[in-house]
Amino acid sequence: MCTVTFIKTSDKVFITSNRDELALRPAALPPAIYGGDSGRIIFPKDGLAGGTWMALHERGNAMVLLNGAFERHIHKPPYRLSRGLIFLQIFDSATPVFTFQQIDLDQIEPFTLVIWQQHALWEARWDGANKTWRPMPDDVMHIWSSATLYDEEVRHKREAWFDRWQAASPVISTESIEQFHTFAGEGDAATDLRMNRDGLLQTVSISNITISDTGSIFRYNDLLQGGFYTQSFQES
Repeated sequence: MCTVTFIKTSDKVFITSNRDELALRPAALPPAIYGGDSGRIIFPKDGLAGGTWMALHERGNAMVLLNGAFERHIHKPPYRLSRGLIFLQIFDSATPVFTFQQIDLDQIEPFTLVIWQQHALWEARWDGANKTWRPMPDDVMHIWSSATLYDEEVRHKREAWFDRWQAASPVISTESIEQFHTFAGEGDAATDLRMNRDGLLQTVSISNITISDTGSIFRYNDLLQGGFYTQSFQES
């Protein structure tokens, strides 16, 4: 939920997420195919609240969640519903951006959504009082880091790592992106992409969605439990 990259090449879209969570949080279930009102959806299921932070729709849409909006906020429970469950309400739609615009987010903790919808990239934010949304250029690569864990200085530093990786990576693949999400940094476990803060808060999984004309695949690396899982939708 805390570091996300978006990359579009001539024939593929890659969306990758590092989930940084409390190590004592119940383990998530690996991605599976679930039936929604709008069609089939692949997502890993949070072990505590039952929601998710990343999902792939059989229509070709994809979405990923980051905690927080623009800046670190004050945690003010109780909240009406978890962000992961609100995520599913928004994503189970032909047009998640429109659903985000319409849905009631009163008493929901702030969050950011990166949305790939109908071959277009969007960013949507809820800061606890107001919604904002905007289309994003898909011909450049993007990186987001959660405002709840990383201040502006660290977010800029991570953008610089991403820029250097792009310059050194003439060939982009699912595997090379996952390598970046696993090893990028400068040796500081508190801020590296695969982070670990005294074993209490750490990167617990790395997820990748790859979308192409021949289908789409969800890859999930459970770093705590040690399992690697894939689910896919293939074009007939």
